[in-house]
Amino acid sequence: MSDNLQLLKFNEIDLNDRFFDSLKADYEEFEDWFIRKGNSKAYIKYDDENNIEGFLYFKMEHDTVDDITPSIEAKNVLKIGTFKINPHGTRLGERFIKKSLDYAIINNASFCYVTVFGKQTTLIKLFQNYGFLEYGVKETPNGKEIVLLKNLSKITGDVNIDYPLIKPEKRDKYVLSIYPQYHSIMFPDSILRTEKMDILTDVSYTNSIHKIYVCSMRDVNKLKYGDILIIYRTSPEPGQAEYKSVVTSICVVEEVREQNEFKDFNHFYKYASKYSVFDKRDLKYWYNKGGCTVIKMTYNIALTKKINRHKMIEELMFDRDIYWGFFKITDEQFQNILIGGEVNEGFIID
Repeated sequence: MSDNLQLLKFNEIDLNDRFFDSLKADYEEFEDWFIRKGNSKAYIKYDDENNIEGFLYFKMEHDTVDDITPSIEAKNVLKIGTFKINPHGTRLGERFIKKSLDYAIINNASFCYVTVFGKQTTLIKLFQNYGFLEYGVKETPNGKEIVLLKNLSKITGDVNIDYPLIKPEKRDKYVLSIYPQYHSIMFPDSILRTEKMDILTDVSYTNSIHKIYVCSMRDVNKLKYGDILIIYRTSPEPGQAEYKSVVTSICVVEEVREQNEFKDFNHFYKYASKYSVFDKRDLKYWYNKGGCTVIKMTYNIALTKKINRHKMIEELMFDRDIYWGFFKITDEQFQNILIGGEVNEGFIID
């Protein structure tokens, strides 16, 4: 199943696709609105038969949003205008959430909001999982919609509610190495320029905000809820780590479970397979090896600029002789990664 998530102009998208039938039924003006959008762009997900499976459109609004009650007063607000997916079990909705929130933060939005009908219970729950709260209503000839609003400047301490924001203060921070064959299919926005985009497919472990990684590196069992992980993609070629091993992403730990917490392999597999890049045979290998740890984390930030091992050692105060599989870093080293990786400061709450 190919990953044909594309950013296309409205006038390049077939409005007659059956995908849009429900939107036409719910919104009387939908066809006229769609045609007027012309050169505006939206994310489109096609299936292998070129049928539309997902559509995401958002736009920035400024100063006052006054077609909802109560209004929103802010310099920059992101409106998620259309968000629809034909459910097919790959967590594409989470990928759309990440696209929307990344865009909002990069464009200095204080709030992100969406309007939905009350009947859209699954969609409402998806947004609520990531901190969208019921804020008000929007009334039009099509009926009354609920306004869900996410504040992008406040943090609660709940990893999912706060997503993708990070508050580094009083959080332990670690570097976690990931083998290259797993890295970019887990962290699609962190794919290297040297990699082919067609390695990304429409599967849960790529689309989901949540990731599960299984390993047996020493000390990983020290991780705890809320810890910050710097993802370090190891070199695909032995002896080339200096310039080909890079830090690419920032994640936050949701849960850590050791193998002995599971009654048997079936319980281990049921938990670990949900968001894991590993298939059943891989997980069986880890289980039989013994002593493994399961790390569940959210994928919060893809670094704008990846940082190789050479720069980390020579410029960012990292120890060349440390074990690079997994290690704790200082607050200063974390700040150096934020700066060197050109992370938008909107992701970080002081």
